[in-house]
Amino acid sequence: MKTMIKVMLCVGVGMGFSVTASLAQAACSFDLEVGDYLKFSAVDINVEKSCESITVNLTHVGKLPANVMGHNWVLTKTSDIDAVATSGIQAGLAANYVVTGDSRVLAASSVIGGGQSTSFSFPTAGLTEGEDYMFFCSVPGHSYNMRGMFIVAE
Repeated sequence: MKTMIKVMLCVGVGMGFSVTASLAQAACSFDLEVGDYLKFSAVDINVEKSCESITVNLTHVGKLPANVMGHNWVLTKTSDIDAVATSGIQAGLAANYVVTGDSRVLAASSVIGGGQSTSFSFPTAGLTEGEDYMFFCSVPGHSYNMRGMFIVAE
């Protein structure tokens, strides 16, 4: 059965299908890729509340620099995504398009460009099972396409 799942994952990834990070990664750590396009490699992330912290490893597999096609990873409640993305525009690239101290931002990475990667961790203590969370890229114009559900389960 494990071999069949591995084959299905390899075929799905090879054909360009998105795979939820929870199927491909351990429950507390997730590897995501971005590139010179407006898409994360996963559209949903399922986490277990039992994890004390979550680690996100973000890799930009493209070639364009951060000031041209950079990306970041930001977590908010679904109801806050548009407001956080809008306020991030004014914060600018130097602040990774995230307003410093914005309490609506539950976690955020730095903006990375082609060939770069970043890894960051955040605690799960403030996350609630059943709450509507989304992750997205807050680089101007990216948040409408680059977003996914972040699901917390017991």
